Amino acid sequence: MDPSKAAGDSGNQPGIRVVGLDPGSRIAGWGAVDETEGRLRVVDFGVVRCPPRDPLVLRLQRLHREIGEVIQRLRPDEVAVESVFSAASAGAALTLGHARGAVLVAAADLPVAEYSPRSVKQALTGYGAAGKGSVAGMVARRLGMAEPPDAEDAADALAVAICHLDARRAEARLARAAAGRRPR
Repeated sequence: MDPSKAAGDSGNQPGIRVVGLDPGSRIAGWGAVDETEGRLRVVDFGVVRCPPRDPLVLRLQRLHREIGEVIQRLRPDEVAVESVFSAASAGAALTLGHARGAVLVAAADLPVAEYSPRSVKQALTGYGAAGKGSVAGMVARRLGMAEPPDAEDAADALAVAICHLDARRAEARLARAAAGRRPR
């Protein structure tokens, strides 16, 4: 995305800014979404690409550093991270867990929420087993984008941010409804 569209370029003060993260040991997606008065607006998005031949420790270091820079630049109020899914092997799950750890540490000073891939897909498309194309299409639609991001991982990260904002609104509605009930 064009950096000129990053934080602070609009006249509207955001109600809340969430950075969504889709961790991976080779490619990690990130995306920032503002919500103001129930309206969503994409702020910025991208990916961190780690050379697959680099040792894992160097990839983790890069993820931590670059995601930390994104968080510092965009100054979100909260972070939402996709949780571990069923990996093809124990080794793949462990490597993904390491990548998640690197991005979680980068976000450690902020409130962090975690969502399973299935719950993110369910929140955006109404179907927990939706394909990446369906999710990316709904991300574009919900954020008023002409087309989805080119990188699937960035679209997934924006989806995680939208899922979190939807969950926050639902929790607030439930809290207001519970506060309005009178004891019997």
